[in-house]
Amino acid sequence: MDFLGWTALTGGVLLAMAWSSAYISRLPVSTALVYLLLGIAIGPLGAGLLRIDPGAAPWLERLTEVAVIASLFFGGLKLRLPLRDPAWRAVFRLAGPLMIASIAAVAAIGHFGLGLSVGGALVLGAVLAPTDPVLASSVTVNDSSDHDRVRFGLSGEAGLNDGMAFPFLVFGLQWIEHGGAGDWTLQWALQRLLWAVPAALAFGYALGVGAGRIAIAMRTRHRATRSPTDLLALALIALSYTGAEAISAWGFLAVFAAGVGLRRAELGVVERTPHPQHEASSAEPHPPAEELAGGNVGAEALQHPAIAAGALVYEAISFGDTVERLLEVLVVVLLGASLFAIDWRAVPLALVLFVVVRPAFAVVLLAGTPTSRAQRMLMGWFGIRGIGSIYYLGYALAHGLPRALGAELVAVVMPVLALSVILHGASAQPVLKAYERRLARAH
Repeated sequence: MDFLGWTALTGGVLLAMAWSSAYISRLPVSTALVYLLLGIAIGPLGAGLLRIDPGAAPWLERLTEVAVIASLFFGGLKLRLPLRDPAWRAVFRLAGPLMIASIAAVAAIGHFGLGLSVGGALVLGAVLAPTDPVLASSVTVNDSSDHDRVRFGLSGEAGLNDGMAFPFLVFGLQWIEHGGAGDWTLQWALQRLLWAVPAALAFGYALGVGAGRIAIAMRTRHRATRSPTDLLALALIALSYTGAEAISAWGFLAVFAAGVGLRRAELGVVERTPHPQHEASSAEPHPPAEELAGGNVGAEALQHPAIAAGALVYEAISFGDTVERLLEVLVVVLLGASLFAIDWRAVPLALVLFVVVRPAFAVVLLAGTPTSRAQRMLMGWFGIRGIGSIYYLGYALAHGLPRALGAELVAVVMPVLALSVILHGASAQPVLKAYERRLARAH
């Protein structure tokens, strides 16, 4: 098809999804599953209108990179609980020990089950390690006042492990380059772990807090009703990512931390100067400022810092929701169109990862956190893979992965991601509704 044909198809798909979203929300399917089926329909397995080869499309790496960093920032902005809250314990275990255990398990399957070299198996484990902040929207926090342990844990995990998996991807690539372990492993540990991880988190968080405080103060002082909050969000995404990379830290982690930092700026404001409507009931926790302010705020009301903070966060999240929806459509359709060389060994690999490895490790490693066994099992099941893995695969292909090994990994990884969209997407609605009914009966 020519440009006009693709434009018409895109417009038709977006219109159909806008009209049918209310119906889809009642069905046991996710919007990502619909987009995946559309991509398959127009791809090599369907009409053959579009063929995406991840190994020959460097722009796909950049597209997924943009999708991930945007989602990480806005996901971090929705996590309002302070870092000292016990809910973060589950997040850190999911994004740390559980992720490392999953990498090791997938690498072992790749080496002993699929016959990959040790380096190739390590790359496979790292590529499939991150859970997806874009496709997991149906199981992550709905808004900033949503403190459900399952949703909060999955949201924080998706924000952190997209960056935490990067050192292990680099480890696998360097293993291939050097032909095994050696003196380089110490340098990798010092630079890629001990420096790059905490430096990224500290830099992004400080940037988010500082920029947020300045933006809220300026909005209060000038009572600006038409402040370009979308530009502030884009600036924080760009500066946190590039700034972290400039100091040899992980940009993904910095972007997520910048979102958390901007939320911390709002929390600091409402702690010092609560919203006027909240003062009468100060014994209750202060709700997110955006719930009391909304998006249509007059100039006079902006003299209250809490209202200015709420308006800023409300506009940022609204902008982020739109960006995430557009990126989800685009990238998941491309995922469906990239399914052409399918290695059927991906099916047992996916089932073992989704049904055995992650749930088992989740139940064990989340013990001792403020979660019930049912919540730990839910977090174990909803380890949704997607766009982050596509980016990592593209990165590996562009940074030293041998061509033959790269083609083999593409044929394994892409079907695993498609199966995640299908299995997790189909189960999200009924499983979470049953979970919410159980919570309602308990209260």
